[in-house]
Amino acid sequence: MILARIVGTVVATRKDPRLVNNKLLVVRPMDPHGKAEGTYLVAVDTVDAGVGERVLVVSGSSARMAAGMKDCPVDAAIVGIVDAVDIAAGN
Repeated sequence: MILARIVGTVVATRKDPRLVNNKLLVVRPMDPHGKAEGTYLVAVDTVDAGVGERVLVVSGSSARMAAGMKDCPVDAAIVGIVDAVDIAAGN
């Protein structure tokens, strides 16, 4: 799983029919302290998340196991909205 923040949206009027009615969001991976790291990803939203929220993202074959994504051409899916991240002292 990848911890990320939603930073934008993607509008694609022409896309694979299996992606119709799915919201596409731009996410940026982040470390547990909230610092952005890595490159941006486009992920299918399965949990009705919004811009600015911290989310959990799965990629690869795990993304196709997310709710409603079976047999869909996706490589990243948002599967959770993060309420809190707690890091043990000294880490």
